Amino acid sequence: MAFGKRVNVRKSSTALPLRRRKPVLGQHFLRDEAAAQRIIEALGDLSGKTVLEIGPGTGALTRRLIARARRVIAIELDKVLAAQLRMGLALVRNAEIIEGDVLAIDFDTIFGPKPGNSRPGLEYVPQPATVVGNLPYYITSDILLRLFAYRRYFDTLVIMVQRELADRIVARPGSRDYGLLSATAQLYAKVERLFSFAPGSFTPPPKVHSTVLRLTLAPQLEKLGVAEDRFIHFLKLSFGQKRKTLWNNLKLEYDAALLRAALEQAGISANVRAEALPLEKAAALFRALSSGQRGS
Repeated sequence: MAFGKRVNVRKSSTALPLRRRKPVLGQHFLRDEAAAQRIIEALGDLSGKTVLEIGPGTGALTRRLIARARRVIAIELDKVLAAQLRMGLALVRNAEIIEGDVLAIDFDTIFGPKPGNSRPGLEYVPQPATVVGNLPYYITSDILLRLFAYRRYFDTLVIMVQRELADRIVARPGSRDYGLLSATAQLYAKVERLFSFAPGSFTPPPKVHSTVLRLTLAPQLEKLGVAEDRFIHFLKLSFGQKRKTLWNNLKLEYDAALLRAALEQAGISANVRAEALPLEKAAALFRALSSGQRGS
C-alpha cells in the first residue's frame, strides 16, 4: 500500500514469508497490525466475493483477504514483489497474482465473460468485486477514472491516499478543496472518510498522514441527464484554471452568446467559479450548452 511513488506492506506476522527488502522508490511499509485489520474490516462481509487488491506489496493484507474472500486478485507493479508473492501463494487456490500496471490492465480479460461460459442471446452480468488498495498520489485520479470506466465489475472501493488528497476527494461544493477530483469521484460514487493513520504506522515514516476512504459506486450520469465522456470533458474545462471564473474557463470552447444564454437558463452567475457549483448545477449548465449547440 503506497505513498508518493509506491506504498507496499512490510512483512509482519500475517504477511507472507518474504526476504526483507530495503525500501526503494519512496516505499513505506505498513507495520501497524491494527491498522491493517481496520482496513480489512472496512471492506465488510467478503464471503462469496472477489477482491481486487491494488499494490499488495509483501502481502500483509493479502493473507487476511484470502482467509475471508472467495477469490483474491492482486496486481503488483514491482516484479520482485510479484514473483515472491506468487511463490508464497503457490498452493493457495483462491489467490492470483498479476504482475503489471493497474493503468494498463484490461479488466475485461479478468472479469468479463470467458469463452464458452456465456449463452447466446443472454447479456453477461458480472458479480461486482470489491477493490482495496493504497493509491500513489500522482496517479490517484488516473486510477480512479480507470476503475470508474470499468465500474460494471466493481461495487465498492476502499482506498488509502494521502490525507491532503482525501480532503479533496470528499470536499463539498463551495469549499476550498472542492475541485475536479471531488466532482468526478462524487459523480460516480458515494464517498466516505473512514479513518487516518499517522506516519508512525509506517516504516520508514513518511512525511504525510494517510486516510482511508470508502467509495460505494452509484453513478449519477443517468439521474443528471448527461453523456459521460462529454460531461467529464466539460468538468475538466470548467476546472481548467482554478482561479478563473467559470465564464473565463468555458469561453475557450463555447461561443459567448451561447454561454451567456446557457448560464441564464441554468440560473448561474457568469462570475461564479466552478468549485462553487454542485454537480446538479454543473449538469444543468452542461445540458443548456448542449441543447444550444444542437439548436444553432
